[in-house]
Amino acid sequence: MTSETSNEHNASPADRARTLRELHAAPEILQVVNVWDVVSAKAVLALPQTKALATAGHSIAASFGYPDGTIPLELTLDMVGRIVAAAGDVPVSADLDDGYEDPAETTRRAIDVGIIGANVEDRLRPVTEAAARVEAIVAAAASEGVPFALNARTDAFVRAGDRPVEESIADAIDRGRAYLAAGADVVFVPGVLSADVTRQLVEGIGDRKISVIGLPGALTAGEYEALGVARISYGPTTQRVALTALQDVAKILYADGVIPASTRALN
Repeated sequence: MTSETSNEHNASPADRARTLRELHAAPEILQVVNVWDVVSAKAVLALPQTKALATAGHSIAASFGYPDGTIPLELTLDMVGRIVAAAGDVPVSADLDDGYEDPAETTRRAIDVGIIGANVEDRLRPVTEAAARVEAIVAAAASEGVPFALNARTDAFVRAGDRPVEESIADAIDRGRAYLAAGADVVFVPGVLSADVTRQLVEGIGDRKISVIGLPGALTAGEYEALGVARISYGPTTQRVALTALQDVAKILYADGVIPASTRALN
């Protein structure tokens, strides 16, 4: 990595991991704006509100031309390592899809590039199998001396199909409890969650123990905070906002327009 993309780490990986876990446990909801490369990371890092970064696996995959969930691990680790180098002491949590074939080895390799927390999805594997994978991730991180901040994702809603929402709530609670018992820091339940559903999930899994995604139609960060949610991220939607802006300005330029004067030199 070049010096232009690297900031010195004064805090150890273990210290950065503890910082992220403390942010999860704080009374205030942790807002992480998802990034997908060094320049997007630097744009977010420049804001004083940024306490941590999260990478968007979907967005990184799209940048390399892969559908979500199919990018080779080597490409993901190369990019997230570059983001970590740019982030300095700001903790970075990575989207590691489902942990790949060997989630313990994936975790060790992620720690090698400076990752101190991750999202890992269950893809609705049987709950005992999924919990065993969580346990393997936590144990691998412990063997590296890192109190890994695992945001264990359950796809109880996003892969629910047409089953009743009550069944998805019960499934998410069952899985969430199992993942916390296996050592996860928090449980990520993506989906457009109403206040009532969120309240039930918090009651079932624990206060400041669930993580949500901010999608169109979802509640605000403040509303989720009031319900006891620990963390909110935004997944691929941040890249979609950036690409929407790019496509919109391209239309203006094709119509013989000019670059807007309000454009900031963020690269």
